[in-house]
Amino acid sequence: MGTVGGGTDGTAGERRQLINVAYRLLGSVTEAEDAVQDAYARWYGMPRSRREEIRSPGAWLTTVTCRICLDLLGSARARRERYVGAWLPEPLPDRAEWAHPGGAHPGGNTGPADPADQIVLDESVAMAFLVVLESMTPAERVAFVLHDVFRYPFAEIADVLGRTPAACKQLAASARRRVSPGGAPVTVTGRADVVRHVKEAWETKDIAALVGLLDPAAVMTADGGGMAGTVLRPVEGGARIAEYMIAIADRAPGLELLERTVNGVPGLVAQRAGVVMTVAAFDISDGRVTRIWVIRNPEKLRPWAPED
Repeated sequence: MGTVGGGTDGTAGERRQLINVAYRLLGSVTEAEDAVQDAYARWYGMPRSRREEIRSPGAWLTTVTCRICLDLLGSARARRERYVGAWLPEPLPDRAEWAHPGGAHPGGNTGPADPADQIVLDESVAMAFLVVLESMTPAERVAFVLHDVFRYPFAEIADVLGRTPAACKQLAASARRRVSPGGAPVTVTGRADVVRHVKEAWETKDIAALVGLLDPAAVMTADGGGMAGTVLRPVEGGARIAEYMIAIADRAPGLELLERTVNGVPGLVAQRAGVVMTVAAFDISDGRVTRIWVIRNPEKLRPWAPED
């Protein structure tokens, strides 16, 4: 499980893979980083002789990281019950696009990347996918992510979960049923066009255009975490969402909307005086927006702070 990379004890090359696994399991860059750090601390906390007995340090680190994530997922329900309003995964920027819009890296900086830099942006980190993962039990989520996303065999997943390979296969199958196929596929260009039209309609306060871009059964969910003002319950229906968006536009002078990649797909970022206040992710089907996820909790927007 995992390919052992550089480093004197064969663990340095594992960090990127572990961050990628942990983020998909936890939906939090911060918690993913903490889980991986904890796994490394346990590795280096063992006597050297014990470490040398382990044939595959990468497999050991992956197993330990996943078990840490499993424990965190098990306690997450209680923490979410205390959370103010809806809880959404942390949104991920395309760091190259955000920090260096022109594509240049000043000074040719190739220093250590932060955790958000190390996460591969593909369909398995799209906000729609992460939200579905939230509906799974912890064991389902681990089995599904490890097998369907990272292609680990059930024999190795069984070691993580402490269950038989057959039981892990059933868990992944149960999780898979929660992932709906959705409507007609939308290309990245098609998504970007819809998001751009939403931006333009919001900026011009064109409620009719917004209603036309939103599916009649669309749902908008916002996460302020009690630290930023927003609706505490989902707003349902395209017309109601459009009215809400126009009301926000009326109350938010000086807010600038930018088209940005959010979790690997086109989204919008709202900033004031260069500070990101809101990140919006969209799910689009048949040319219309079906879901909007609005993240305003400042703790979840730290990866969006521009580099100094």
